[in-house]
Amino acid sequence: MDPTAAGGNGGALIQRDCPLCGEQRHKLRWTKGALRIVRCTECGMNFSNPVPVEFATGTFYDRLAAPFYLSPDKLESDFAPVRFEREMRWFRRFCPAGDVLDVGCSTGAFLHQLYTRFPGQYRVTGTDVSGPALEHAASRSIEVLRDNFLEHDFVERRFDAITFWAVLEHLAEPSQFLARAAQLLRPGGHLFALVPNLDSLAIRLLGARYRYVMPDHVNYFDAASLRRLIEHESSLKILALGSTHFNPVVIAQDFRRRDDRVPDAERAQLLKRTTAWKQSSALRPVRWLYRGMESCLGALRLADNLILVAGKRESNPPS
Repeated sequence: MDPTAAGGNGGALIQRDCPLCGEQRHKLRWTKGALRIVRCTECGMNFSNPVPVEFATGTFYDRLAAPFYLSPDKLESDFAPVRFEREMRWFRRFCPAGDVLDVGCSTGAFLHQLYTRFPGQYRVTGTDVSGPALEHAASRSIEVLRDNFLEHDFVERRFDAITFWAVLEHLAEPSQFLARAAQLLRPGGHLFALVPNLDSLAIRLLGARYRYVMPDHVNYFDAASLRRLIEHESSLKILALGSTHFNPVVIAQDFRRRDDRVPDAERAQLLKRTTAWKQSSALRPVRWLYRGMESCLGALRLADNLILVAGKRESNPPS
């Protein structure tokens, strides 16, 4: 990557090669304000290029911590019992107990659910680039690592599960993080990843108007590109790949939206409202209908997110 270009606002920009195949040739797919999404002409991977240095280094997320990650609405929603119900179903299916590392743990909500709902079954550790978010996780009695994930010395510690919940789309070099995770998994351990779905119904209806086509997201995965990214690691074997989550309110709002970015406060407020809807007994019939719609979209891989589970091979295949 070349960090020498200057951005229109005076900030440095990084020119990227394709994060999937390393190819330098690509074609413009979308523009949204200053954001440019390109499609690799070799493998079809979609990614933002160029990107501001603060997204590549992670300094942006430190700045975002107080107004978004640590906002009362976001914290209340993240720590609600229903917040990670879909991820938890997938996680428990493959990892009923063990040593867990959450990469990009933010305020630690997923790990908090693991050790409070299943006491004594998991040792949980989180790492993130956002210092204030990690401080909140630590205040919830979660073990946190404040070093860079790629550089931290884990000595001989190995994990039964490593999670990347809504993280790979933020990483300028996602293959480096997956390679490090593969090294840190025990044989038979599992890697979990959740990313926005480029083939979702929301994207098909909205295109670049969709709120999650945003500068924070530097990679845009469909099922094929996510599968190829994981398959680059010979020690990992894909065990499951599906589609999950659906938010029709986001689609309705983004149809009418004309600005480039949804304010963080508005995103947090919507998360709080949808969390309340999930917990309302009066809306139980509506939730049944919603779950049926989400299930149909998931079966067609048109739901909002892709979720993937990979297993660490007992030994590397012969070269």
